[in-house]
Amino acid sequence: MKTVLVANRGEIARRIFRTCRNLGLSTVAVYSDPDAGEPHVSDADAAVRLPGGAARDTYLRAELLIEAARRARADAIHPGYGFLSENADFARAVLAAGLTWIGPPPEAIAAMGSKIEAKKLMAAAGVPVLRELAEVTDKDLPVLVKASWGGGGRGMRIVRAVKDLPGAIESAAAEARAAFGDGTVFCEPYIEHGHHVEVQILADGHGTVWTLGERECSIQRRHQKVIEESPSPLVTRTPGLRGKLEQAAILAAQAIGYRNAGTVEFLADDTGRFWFLETNTRLQVEHPVTEAVTGLDLVAWQIKIAAGRPLPETKPRASGHAIEARLYAEDSGIVHGFAIDGEVRVDSGVANGSTVTTHYDAMLAKVIAWAADREDAAAVLARALATARIHGPVTNRDLLVRVLRHPAFLAGQTDTGFLDAHPDTMAPLVDNSKIWVSALAAALADAARRHRDAGVLGSLPSGWRNVPSQPQVVLYDGVEVRYRLERGALLADGEHPVELVSMRPDRVELEIAGVRRAFEVADHGDRVYVDSALGPVTLVPRSRFPDPAALVVPGSLLAPMPGTVVRLAVAQGDEVKAGQPLLWLEAMKMEHSIAAPPAGGVVAELRVQVGEQVAAGQLLAVIRAEGDGLHRDR
Repeated sequence: MKTVLVANRGEIARRIFRTCRNLGLSTVAVYSDPDAGEPHVSDADAAVRLPGGAARDTYLRAELLIEAARRARADAIHPGYGFLSENADFARAVLAAGLTWIGPPPEAIAAMGSKIEAKKLMAAAGVPVLRELAEVTDKDLPVLVKASWGGGGRGMRIVRAVKDLPGAIESAAAEARAAFGDGTVFCEPYIEHGHHVEVQILADGHGTVWTLGERECSIQRRHQKVIEESPSPLVTRTPGLRGKLEQAAILAAQAIGYRNAGTVEFLADDTGRFWFLETNTRLQVEHPVTEAVTGLDLVAWQIKIAAGRPLPETKPRASGHAIEARLYAEDSGIVHGFAIDGEVRVDSGVANGSTVTTHYDAMLAKVIAWAADREDAAAVLARALATARIHGPVTNRDLLVRVLRHPAFLAGQTDTGFLDAHPDTMAPLVDNSKIWVSALAAALADAARRHRDAGVLGSLPSGWRNVPSQPQVVLYDGVEVRYRLERGALLADGEHPVELVSMRPDRVELEIAGVRRAFEVADHGDRVYVDSALGPVTLVPRSRFPDPAALVVPGSLLAPMPGTVVRLAVAQGDEVKAGQPLLWLEAMKMEHSIAAPPAGGVVAELRVQVGEQVAAGQLLAVIRAEGDGLHRDR
């Protein structure tokens, strides 16, 4: 093995390239047209274009990937995760082409491909499984509707009333069909307050199977993991559970003749009972936390096992605690600035100037902290995220920091219902008073920029008069700043006295109630980003005299992000109730429902159709409230 092609993109491609370089291997990237300028392309020694944009036309085309390997003279393919990483036919095609497949045997992938069939196989091997419900009654509730193929939280719905089951099955099947090409779903009991615990395995071709401890991935949003850690708080406090989980993982690996890296996932309750969920026949997104506590490079061992190398007789002992946070974009757009500092590992797929599109997964980076104990690891990770410079798409950064600093999380009270039980984690990281100060800094930075660019009298303060006059007024979404600069003094409306120390277009220093603070300001036109020790603030400038034509008609439903209309539930003229789903958008590999406003009403306008691509902020529909006879034509 001399040259490895990574059949993937983003952060996982970059992470695999890093290990390949350390092992003295050459690397080949593949890229779609939207990814042509992304970091993973330049990280590789060579790169091959996959014409097109959508995943189905590029990263999901096995024949294009194998042809790319031939053209670049690669002799091995690493699939990363997602895309074709768990596609047995792709693995067979790679081997048939005479290339080395850096992954498990195709037979093992096929055996675990269907969750329905995998559960039957595991039950026969003596691994505990949740029963499949062929028929659902009131006594079975709540139940989970689940896609048989794929993962990532897609095709999953919790059902708490039998009457809701048909709609949940239809919705889950449609999402699974769009994501995985197969709409098969099944029902199983839903474990309230369950714990998602998984065991990392490494198996060589010489009969050795290692279990490398467990990870807990219970903090989930929309059934997608957002924070993972090793070791698991539940397992640590439950005597004997770790040994039982490891033994079950070994039975699972032996049952399918597993080889290479893999993960056996379980669902556990608070008492320590557990059930098999699935075996991920690939590298996991959260593998860095296992690397952090064991000191291993799992990708290196994937490559060595694929080359026929045996595992050592003694596996490493785990030490300390590691936590990973998945930093996601909540919408699409250009990443104007991206930097995360601190004693953390950052596996990132983006850099300054990258573009987040709706074609692929929206994860920007994985941020991992290790410390001797769990509380310190959480503190290090929270600070690194809170002080990171992330300018561009809206992210889940505030949620991650809130969770990591939450008393219940620090006490180890983590389960799959954590976010529902603690809605305070959804609150913004920065409160209104701190936002106002940051907005003042942004307004002063803007004034400094205008002074710098002024053709005449550029040395005078903005709005300067010989005698006291009206204050300068600067508007941002939800914030109004009033200030006046008089002979070097700053007069501003706020809770505390503020003194101006210095102001530049990119940096403002203020003294607030006797405490001096620096504010870094980045103005990108429609967004202004202010970073300081008070926390990151994003501001949306607003004109004091808005164009009346830009005002939105009451009852308008706008697209929250770019995406594709995949389903419509109403037609023009239909009456709708408050909160009723009207249509669904597919974006960031997830379905997002657009619901009727709180007042309900009548669908006065329906501006889109199935299959249509929509932009963020595009008008989708107009709902006329009952009794509102206003004309809605636009």
